[in-house]
Amino acid sequence: MEDFKKKNGADAGDKDKDIVYSQAVKAGKRIYYLDVKKNRKDELFLAITESKKIVTGEGYDSQVNFEKHKIFLYQEDFEKFMKSLQESIRFIRQSQHIGDASAKESEALREEKPEAEDDRLLEHPINIDIDF
Repeated sequence: MEDFKKKNGADAGDKDKDIVYSQAVKAGKRIYYLDVKKNRKDELFLAITESKKIVTGEGYDSQVNFEKHKIFLYQEDFEKFMKSLQESIRFIRQSQHIGDASAKESEALREEKPEAEDDRLLEHPINIDIDF
């Protein structure tokens, strides 16, 4: 492992130097990190990390670990990804009448055109479950 770090010029202090913008979304036992990073060619991409706190054992024997899953999203895929994400969220909301929306609001969501829903979709939390 040490050889790899030396070869690539990486050490503990260099780990986050490629992050140019970051946001954290706290959601219960999970935290989602949205990090805009720069690759070696100075191209920006999005790294999404889900970090889930896992506590095993009780009392003095308890141990806290974090289970992490990452997905990297590159600029050429943003549009397709967002379109599919919005369609998936729309499907869930229409199927489950999410949140405090009344039946009338849910019906209005079904009848609206996808372009008109873009702003409305951003008003509600987005939960993404990605397994690797």
